[in-house]
Amino acid sequence: MSDRVLGRGLRVLGQAIRDEPRRFTVAVLGSCLFGLMTIGSAYVVGQVIDRVIIPAFDSGHTTNGALAAGASAIFAVSMLKVLGIFGRRLGAGSMQFRLQASYRRKVTRRYLQLPLSWHAKHPTGNLLSNANSDVEAAWSPIAPFPFAVGTLVMLIGAVVSLFAVDWVLALVSLVVFPAVFTLNVVYSRKMSPKITRAQALRGEVSEIAHESFDGALVVKTMGREAAETERFAAKTTELRDALIQVGRIRGAFDPLMDALPQLGTLAILVVGGLRLGAGAVTVSDVVSVAFLFTVLAFPVRAIGWVLGELPRSVAGWDRLQNVITARGDMTYGSAGLPGSGPAVVRFKNVTFEYDGVPAIEDVSFTVPPGKTVALVGPTGAGKSTIASLAARLVDPSSGLVTIDGVDARELSGASLAGTVGLVPQLPFVFDDTIRGNITLGRDGLGDSDVDGALGLAQASGFVAKLPEGLDTRVGERGTSLSGGQRQRLTLARALAGGPRLLILDDATSAVDPRVEAEILAAVRAADASVLVVAYRRATIALADEVVYIEQGRVVATGTHEELLASVPGYIELVTAYEESDADRELEDA
Repeated sequence: MSDRVLGRGLRVLGQAIRDEPRRFTVAVLGSCLFGLMTIGSAYVVGQVIDRVIIPAFDSGHTTNGALAAGASAIFAVSMLKVLGIFGRRLGAGSMQFRLQASYRRKVTRRYLQLPLSWHAKHPTGNLLSNANSDVEAAWSPIAPFPFAVGTLVMLIGAVVSLFAVDWVLALVSLVVFPAVFTLNVVYSRKMSPKITRAQALRGEVSEIAHESFDGALVVKTMGREAAETERFAAKTTELRDALIQVGRIRGAFDPLMDALPQLGTLAILVVGGLRLGAGAVTVSDVVSVAFLFTVLAFPVRAIGWVLGELPRSVAGWDRLQNVITARGDMTYGSAGLPGSGPAVVRFKNVTFEYDGVPAIEDVSFTVPPGKTVALVGPTGAGKSTIASLAARLVDPSSGLVTIDGVDARELSGASLAGTVGLVPQLPFVFDDTIRGNITLGRDGLGDSDVDGALGLAQASGFVAKLPEGLDTRVGERGTSLSGGQRQRLTLARALAGGPRLLILDDATSAVDPRVEAEILAAVRAADASVLVVAYRRATIALADEVVYIEQGRVVATGTHEELLASVPGYIELVTAYEESDADRELEDA
């Protein structure tokens, strides 16, 4: 492990201690108790052999009192070791799980604070990996960390006790212990790049898997199952090979770590035998030291576990920090909207850029109270961007978006949620009941509100025919529903909250024109202003005003008839949509 990785890994552990100081203290105290009692057990065993076992062999008999005293001493030390193990594991386990839970919440909250423009640049699979495997990786050294701290205390105590017994035996320990540390350092240096690569591959595998599952319909209809399977297999093979390399290094390291303390024990027996023959030590001294080396083998490995996990921890921590420290927060103000009835929305010279490239420029228009305004334009003109700005899913690069005269950036989150309802272009349905999908746990929404919203969305009919009505589960992403039913369900979700501004981003494209006209008529009667991204001529004709956009700029505003009479691009576009709809109707017939 490089000094840089070691230093950064220790800083991550320092952060863990600052986050959970009490549990770390409990774990370290337990580990220190275990370590000291490990040294104590070696001393007690030596004393029992010296005072009970050897005299019994010399005299041919012993007393019950001597046996009871020896057994009691060993039992007392063992119970204290058990108490230390309990404190260490309880403290370390709760510390690790609390850190994981805390940072999963931090990552999730950060996702909610970051704008859609940030999410668009980061694959969903990577975001899932950040909140799951990266959090686990960042805090993977926590379980053995208090044990390793206690082991260091134990090693210091062991060296002191060895010097108290015999300086020659102590020198043997000063050869073995540094050898253990050196082996750990070599192991960690070889492991660091391997484990970092493996952690990155986990995120890539998650990304491909999520993308394939998310696009299952496309994969199936296009006959791309084999290609997707091959793509996934190639990446999982890379991950497998990376993990095999990690396993090979660990496979070579573990036997060596087991062997070193055993070799130390053998050296102690050889040197101790010589020192015993010279009269420098007693039998109990040699037995105590040899036993100490035997029981040190497992605790000393805790240091190796921590050092071995540090590269993975640093890799996971870096990926977490990329999320936690990401810029572009969607911060909310504290202003509210005291008014009632339909809201007024104004765009004043609004420009929005994606990575420095303008999506819309100098856009200005108004959605009057209680009116329906249709956004019309060719693909890529910026209509969905305007819808996102009106709902304050993103903020303008320049210019101003106001709702009832208040800058949308100054409104509180609750005020925005209670005022604006957005029905996106692609309807999303949760794996829940019809009722659950509409209420989404919002307080104060009862079955009467759900029924009313379904009625406005022209969805009451198909819901009534479902096996369990409002209690029917619709499957993941609403797989049991048609496209039009999913659109009407998401529309009912937006209407259930009684929004004063309803934004429809091509939200009725999957329903037939007659039902669409009924939906828009019902929405107009729901005491809300409507901003609708429209394509169909029948939909556009229902709007009070049309805003025609080309290449991110407002080209013309007016009624449908006025634009038909004066804007060539609008005439061509609407006519093209109309012909396309007619062709589809002929094909369906």
